[in-house]
Amino acid sequence: MVSAGQTDDAKKFVELRAFITAIEEEKEYPNSYLIAVLHKAQELFRYLRRDVINEVATLTNTPVSTIWGVATFYHYFNLEPRGDYVISVCLGTACYIKGSEKILETLKRELKVEVGGTTEDMKFTLLTTRCLGACALSPVMMINNKVYSQLTPKKVLSIIHRLRETDPQMS
Repeated sequence: MVSAGQTDDAKKFVELRAFITAIEEEKEYPNSYLIAVLHKAQELFRYLRRDVINEVATLTNTPVSTIWGVATFYHYFNLEPRGDYVISVCLGTACYIKGSEKILETLKRELKVEVGGTTEDMKFTLLTTRCLGACALSPVMMINNKVYSQLTPKKVLSIIHRLRETDPQMS
């Protein structure tokens, strides 16, 4: 019997193959677009699993060692599962001066994880970053691709509680 997860994976692999085929048809040097392919794979699967990397290697005719080298060199690529909500707290100078350390401590306490960790329910991953480029709005954090600014510990708790309330799987 095929599980729903396997069916979803099959669809994702079809989409990844189509993406790679499109690149190969458009570009003179398709292997030079390996980073774009890995971004697409991560977008689809949420992280670069071993089977995904092996499939990319096969489809792009690239050695697995080359793909692992790229995936481990760039900080953006994840080799471990991440939560549905990836929280990045800015610890740049402006944010730090305005209290980002308190924001980080509030999140660690509320989520019961350390930096780099993911909650047991796979909903939240907590990270830090050096700068999000929103210094005038400090302190800031980003959840997935949305920036939250002028944070206080109380505001951060409100954001987390709202995410928990609006996510049907978290109720």
